[in-house]
Amino acid sequence: MTILILGLILFLGLHSVRIFADGWRTAMLARLGEKPWKGLYSIVSLLGFGLIIYGFGLARNDPVVLWTPPLFMRHLAGLLVLVSFILLAAAYVPRNGIKARLHHPMVLGVKVWALAHLLANGMLHDVLLFGAFLAWAVLCFRAARRRDRAAGTAYPAGGAGATIATVFAGIAGWAVFAFWLHGLLIGIRPFG
Repeated sequence: MTILILGLILFLGLHSVRIFADGWRTAMLARLGEKPWKGLYSIVSLLGFGLIIYGFGLARNDPVVLWTPPLFMRHLAGLLVLVSFILLAAAYVPRNGIKARLHHPMVLGVKVWALAHLLANGMLHDVLLFGAFLAWAVLCFRAARRRDRAAGTAYPAGGAGATIATVFAGIAGWAVFAFWLHGLLIGIRPFG
């Protein structure tokens, strides 16, 4: 469990710099320059992510059961993860109505994804992983909205075509992941 926790601290800690130390981040960017900052950020992120994957795998070998979720939670989780994939797509499809209304759909997607997995899993390592990501997403979304208000950020209006494309892209990404990649990469098939 220690490796999982260390990975979460590195990965989410680094991704929390804008939440807790935005001034320091700005100073470091000015001191190091954009490319070196992004390079260092990427290296630490990849290290943290790798430790999360490795630590989660180790923790799955020696699970600690906290509770056993009812079967219907798996179905609810599948639906919520579909929503999270649509939110993820909304972060990248230009001028869609979802991003125009929510402003930070990727962070909201992480929040929904983490909540879905907390509902469907009752092992200690699941609670650590998904609980940490949920807490981070809540704080990150709040900080991003605060920065938007302070800067007077205005998001462009979304169009119907882009919004429909966003929904279809999210559904397609979810289907590929749920029916193929989740089993291949995670070792668990959500639907079979």
